[in-house]
Amino acid sequence: MTTVLIADDQPLQRMGVRMLLEGTPGLEPVGEAEHGAEAVRLAAQLRPDVILMDIRMPGMDGLEATRRIIAAGGRTRVLIVTTFDLDEYAYEGLRAGASGFLLKDARPEELVAGIHAVATGDAVVAPRLTRRLLDAYAHQVLAPADAPAADDPRLRTLSDREREVLIAIGQGWTNTEIAERLVLTESTVKKHVGRVLAKIGARDRIQAVITAYDAGLVKAKS
Repeated sequence: MTTVLIADDQPLQRMGVRMLLEGTPGLEPVGEAEHGAEAVRLAAQLRPDVILMDIRMPGMDGLEATRRIIAAGGRTRVLIVTTFDLDEYAYEGLRAGASGFLLKDARPEELVAGIHAVATGDAVVAPRLTRRLLDAYAHQVLAPADAPAADDPRLRTLSDREREVLIAIGQGWTNTEIAERLVLTESTVKKHVGRVLAKIGARDRIQAVITAYDAGLVKAKS
């Protein structure tokens, strides 16, 4: 059973999501928060598998709440739920450690699939959409395109092949595309991806993309 905490300042929004979760086998709503501070408190108290986190809430917003929840080091994963596609705040949420984001007008089945994906350690944002997001906002928070590659100690543990795979992830390639371009089987790519995530300490594919940008392996568009 996947437990879910709903953090949203809109009562009707929370009610709709709760009803969806209650009617979906395998999902269980365990709490609701009206603002970020309450989400942080309930996350520590209830230890849900997934938090559906709104961004714009009174007092502590969803971004700061996400930072604090992830910094606490628990197993809870955060799924940002935002109103606008490619919202810069959603990007900041990913930087804070969220495992992905969906739009509030996502279909019920998309929200359910997103919760399951995040709960199992996957990323909700598809690779190409991740690349669009980074291209749109990377210049605001990442090193400029002409910056030298950083000597990131996390990269020293990677083999040459794993480094290639990390670069491919940073470029937004799917596992199928990585397999085709590096002439590998998809099962081998999945193993490489898993090892890369473990070695660089990335919670999911999105965090690996951010690491690739931070380390200078992939450059933000100018």
